[in-house]
Amino acid sequence: MIDRSAHAAKHLCLGNPFFFFFLTELGLIYIQASVCAAGDSAAYHRSSVYRDDVVIVAAYRTPLCKSKRGGFKDTYADDLLAPVLKALIEKTNLSPSEVGDIVVGTVLAPGSQRASECRMAAFYAGFPETVPIRTVNRQCSSGLQAVADVAAAIKAGFYDIGIGAGLESMTANPMAWEGSVNPRIKTMAQAQNCLLPMGVTSENVAQRFSVTRQEQDQAAVESHRKAAAATASGKFREEIIPVATKIVDPKTGDEKPITISVDDGIRPNASLSDLGKLKPVFKKDGTTTAGNSSQVSDGAGAVLLMKRSVAMQKGLPILGVFRTFAAVGVDPAIMGVGPAVAIPAVVKAAGLELDDIDLFEINEAFASQFVYCRKKLELDPEKINVNGGAMALGHPLGATGARCVATLLHEMKRRGKDCRFGVISMCIGTGMGAAAVFERGDCVDDLSNARKIETHNLLSKDSR
Repeated sequence: MIDRSAHAAKHLCLGNPFFFFFLTELGLIYIQASVCAAGDSAAYHRSSVYRDDVVIVAAYRTPLCKSKRGGFKDTYADDLLAPVLKALIEKTNLSPSEVGDIVVGTVLAPGSQRASECRMAAFYAGFPETVPIRTVNRQCSSGLQAVADVAAAIKAGFYDIGIGAGLESMTANPMAWEGSVNPRIKTMAQAQNCLLPMGVTSENVAQRFSVTRQEQDQAAVESHRKAAAATASGKFREEIIPVATKIVDPKTGDEKPITISVDDGIRPNASLSDLGKLKPVFKKDGTTTAGNSSQVSDGAGAVLLMKRSVAMQKGLPILGVFRTFAAVGVDPAIMGVGPAVAIPAVVKAAGLELDDIDLFEINEAFASQFVYCRKKLELDPEKINVNGGAMALGHPLGATGARCVATLLHEMKRRGKDCRFGVISMCIGTGMGAAAVFERGDCVDDLSNARKIETHNLLSKDSR
């Protein structure tokens, strides 16, 4: 007799399209079963064999510090990236020579200069000359794009192990347009809107979708409150790599060695009354202020990805599984709505529904767009940015995506079996949005994506 229970269920849910045909040819009656699914709502089919999953085995970040006046104001960009790259290798005992590529998301620095700084950082971190490195720039999603690029390369078979990272020193490289603007821009409104100050697009979102000043200030207060609580309880310790650096006294030039181990932009005592006193920055009668916008920051993050079979062979614990990624375009004048479009797209691509997602990390570029996206998607506030967001922690443009991966996956690990799927998303300057779906690493096995298969009615025709 054929094993008609576990064996049958396993092959059915691993996607064998000929399984029922095989059963009937052998004289067996149908199985009463439901399709492979995730959660309670959506069919979730694997696009690859289990051992070929792309997994994250480590994800770390530096503290995030206020640009020009925070802890990293005198720290070179390569000295921000090197510690997190080094941590990936040291904490996993991986030979650095096994890394197939390092991709770094970064935005503001001149391309060739930043590419050189990243290569230098890899050397400082102990990588041999044989390991290549490159940069990628999709503005605010650059760090997430780097992770997605590495995952895609592993899926494609270019290499089995790679690092997706993010880096920004907004102290060294402030936001500015260099050179002249093409006069042709005057002929097309969408092209003109690509150059709108981000704060103006925030005001556009607030005005068009009726997001009030009080809603924005309240979101900022909550961000600081949650970030302060997470810091006080030590939640960030697992993801933060302390950085040994220096502070230079601007008056005397004296250098003082310091080690930065906590984010320095969090205001635990932020209140609605205090934020309400701040004046609008971008529009005289507007609602966007310095208090309900993301902080301009310095920082870096890095994520180590590999094929699941390689991680299993090396005995490395799996922090998370990379499921899928999506980037979308939106109206540049309201670029902040990007997550409201990107999140449904990526969740659908993963074969899930919004209710299947247990945690969201949505970048708080501005409170206006954050509040709009939350309301538009009707998301549970208790699932979003549970440890605070960019209004409290900061938004070092190229590093934010990698920072979010570290924050999300470590929080999912802490929550255990009650937290399976997480989404990271952000809006992008010039009118785009990006999002990615991750699965908690220790909850996945060969059959974990299958609902229970009832096999008690599996009988041979002869027994009827």
